[in-house]
Amino acid sequence: MQRIRIATRRSKLALAQARAVAARLEAGVSGLEAELVEIYTQGDQKSAAAAKAGAPAAAKFGKGAFVDALEDALLNGQADIAVHSMKDVPATLADAFSLVAFGPRADAKEALVVRDGAQERSLGDLAPGTRVGTSSARRRALLASINRELSFEPIRGNVDTRLRRLDDGDCDVLLLACAGLDRLDLGTRIAQRIDSDVLVPAPGQGAIGVEYLAERQDVAASIAVGVEPEVERDVAAERRLVAHLEADCAMPLGVHCTAHGDDVRLIAAAADASGERLLRIELVGDDAEALADEAAVRLLALGVRDLLDAPMQ
Repeated sequence: MQRIRIATRRSKLALAQARAVAARLEAGVSGLEAELVEIYTQGDQKSAAAAKAGAPAAAKFGKGAFVDALEDALLNGQADIAVHSMKDVPATLADAFSLVAFGPRADAKEALVVRDGAQERSLGDLAPGTRVGTSSARRRALLASINRELSFEPIRGNVDTRLRRLDDGDCDVLLLACAGLDRLDLGTRIAQRIDSDVLVPAPGQGAIGVEYLAERQDVAASIAVGVEPEVERDVAAERRLVAHLEADCAMPLGVHCTAHGDDVRLIAAAADASGERLLRIELVGDDAEALADEAAVRLLALGVRDLLDAPMQ
C-alpha cells in the first residue's frame, strides 16, 4: 500500500489517537502515506445532546454508538482502517471486520480529577456527599462499593466539556480515564491514578483499536507493524470475557488483564448500582484466553447477569 485512509471520530482524543496510528504506520512502513477521514458518529450526536440536556447517568447509547459510522466508511470504501478507543468497540464484531490492538497501551487506570486548590487528592479524601461526576455505570457501581456515602452527577461529553463542568462547579470531582487525559497532554489534571485493583478499568481501556475489512490482507500486512503481542493478548482476553458474558460498555463491569511475572493476571469485577453487592474474580495463569473462559464460568455461577442486567438508578 502507498496510501492508507484512516477513519476517525472528530473529537480531540479520537484525532490524537488516529494521528498516533498514522505516525507509527508512516514510520514503520516504507513509502506509506496516511490520510485522516473524519467522521461524525451517532455516539457523538447522542453524547452532545445528552451533555446539553443533563441526561441521567443510566442513559445507554447501545453497542457500537461510536463505531457503526466508522464501519460504514470501511464498507463503502471511504477508508481502509478505522481507529477506535478499544473500550468503545463491541466485543463481538460482524464477520466482515477484523480488529487488532494497535501500539502500546496507555495507562488503563481511572483518574480522580479535582479543581485547582481543592482539598480532595485521593479517593480516601472524599467526604460524605461529595458529588462525583460520571455517567459510567461501571465507575458509579464500583466506586459505590467502596464508599456508599458519595453522590453522583451525570456528566457527559468530551474531555474538555467534562473538565469545564467540573471547574464550573457542576460536580466536586470527576472520574475519567488516565489514558485519555495523558493522550491530550492533560495529565497534570490528575490528582490520583487509582489502582486498577481498587477500581477495575473498562475492558480495553487505554488501548487503541484498529479495525479493517477482514478480506483486506494488504491492510493486515501494513498494520502488523503496530501490533504489540502482549497488548494484543491482554486486550483479547478482556474482550473474550465480555463476549462470554454478553456484556457491553454500558454495564457495570470492569476487566483488566496484565503480565504477572511469567504468567498473566486477570481481574474482573461487577457491582449493583448501590454498591451493596460486588462480585470480584482474580485469576493467574499462563493462558490469557483460558483465564477469561474460567472467569466467565465463575461469574455466571455467582449470578453476574443479575448485576449486568439491572437498571442503573
